Amino acid sequence: MKILLTYDISKTKNRTKVATLLEGYGYRVNYSVFELDIKKHKLNELLETLWELCDKNDSIRVYAFSADTIEKSYDLNRKRPMPFEKRSSYVN
Repeated sequence: MKILLTYDISKTKNRTKVATLLEGYGYRVNYSVFELDIKKHKLNELLETLWELCDKNDSIRVYAFSADTIEKSYDLNRKRPMPFEKRSSYVN
């Protein structure tokens, strides 16, 4: 599954935990935005862990992309990798 995950976490401690956790699953494309190429059962495990780090007013949004949508995606900065391009900086 190709996922774009964004977060807005109020507590610094929890925000750091979320970022560190996500770095093990995907590629950071912005301060609070990650691209994940992940299997459904791993995503469910990740979301359960993230849920425990959320407070009432925090936000974690998950956007799923189809292969067709990814083909139409790009980064205006051509020096950066293409969206969801495989990178060696994370494990699935």
